[in-house]
Amino acid sequence: MKVLDLLRLSTSNLFKRKMRTILTVLGVTIGVASIVVMISLGLGLSRSLTEEMSSYGSLTSVTVEDSSNTYYYYEDEGSSNTTEEKHLDDDAIAELAALPNVEQVVPMLRMDVMLKSGAYEGNYITLYGVPDGYLESQGAELAQGTFPVGGNGQMQVLYGNQVLSQIYNPKTMSGYWYDGTMADLDLMNDTIFFILDQEAYWNFQYGGTPEGGEAPKMPKKHIFETSGILAGGPDDYNSYSYNIYCNIDDLKALIKKEFKNRTIPNQPTTATGKPYKEIFYNMLYVYTDSMDHVKELQTTINGMGYSARSDAEWIQQQQTTMGYIQLVLGGIGAVSLLVAAIGITNTMMMSIYERTKEIGIMKVLGCDMRNIQGMFLVEAGCIGFIGGVVGLIISWILSAVINMLANTMGGEMGLSSNISYIPPWLALVSLVFAVLVGMVAGFFPSLRAMKLSPLAAIRNE
Repeated sequence: MKVLDLLRLSTSNLFKRKMRTILTVLGVTIGVASIVVMISLGLGLSRSLTEEMSSYGSLTSVTVEDSSNTYYYYEDEGSSNTTEEKHLDDDAIAELAALPNVEQVVPMLRMDVMLKSGAYEGNYITLYGVPDGYLESQGAELAQGTFPVGGNGQMQVLYGNQVLSQIYNPKTMSGYWYDGTMADLDLMNDTIFFILDQEAYWNFQYGGTPEGGEAPKMPKKHIFETSGILAGGPDDYNSYSYNIYCNIDDLKALIKKEFKNRTIPNQPTTATGKPYKEIFYNMLYVYTDSMDHVKELQTTINGMGYSARSDAEWIQQQQTTMGYIQLVLGGIGAVSLLVAAIGITNTMMMSIYERTKEIGIMKVLGCDMRNIQGMFLVEAGCIGFIGGVVGLIISWILSAVINMLANTMGGEMGLSSNISYIPPWLALVSLVFAVLVGMVAGFFPSLRAMKLSPLAAIRNE
């Protein structure tokens, strides 16, 4: 029997009992829709978690911090027992860049600054010096202007989208964190004064003049060119939101000039408390070629005497948890598909009882046993295929509805707008699985059809 003849005969037999076929297909449809929607929820939650984690920083990076800075120091597995302080300089960059699986090492220089403009001020706002092109490579988006470029003779600064929320009016105590109002400043066009030596500023304001000493002086105020502002509103957080960025070489030169022969904030000092002649980096971001190498690289760097940390362990724990959630949700949906498989088996058994004489005639005429078995397997597979296709369509509809509701309630409940995610591979696997379930459910009834005695089948009424 040709394949097309077998397919045509099988499908025609399905439609002889339309209602029974429809009910059986409905069972498969509910099973496929249940399992796909359940797994899509697990995948969507995992995807949302990954996106949220990536907004706080790269998932393939290890953060190396100066071990002398106790505020940032983290003890971790693989840490060296040496008491020697290893500071972050160009030699450290070269040493870490030579490690296996390292793609690049990005230095960061930090300075906490004060901003003043008219009646407004902002205290201890973080100014980061970064290499040109770093923010663009990390996918930072601009709302206005351009990214800062160094070497122009005038230092350029880029404001994070939430910097304005840190600026307030100290006289009226009005500001974003006081009364919800944003400072009436245009960061692109208004004159903003930067004060790097905040300790000197507070001494000048409130320190007074020591007896027989020299009155504290007002530290220098700097005016920098505003290159741009990062995209986002006051409530849109990412790892760049609260910071200001500039070229790292420009910032290094400015710090050297501002704190000449004086202790520099956020910089290590010698055993006698004196500043080093060199400006050290506060952090190095070491980027790997894969998230799988992050934990191993972190342990290696700690073993070299540096202080390294990453989110690798926490990410792994969260992914394991999400995997369990997907298994539980998939298992719930699989119960519906198991019930559907029982329904297919029942339909095929009933079909054999009703077509016993037909099977006997086919055997007497010399029909191959494999063709008889194949006919029932194709019928069962068709039920699984039709149910799978309809189930997928319903799954996509339900997924769209779930995401629409999540998007509507997201502002109130903090839900992601894509908590249900159906990737192409899930759709394909679910369809193939539905066909296989149908054929497996029809396998034992097809064996019974093969074992029927031809003469007994013909005599059967």
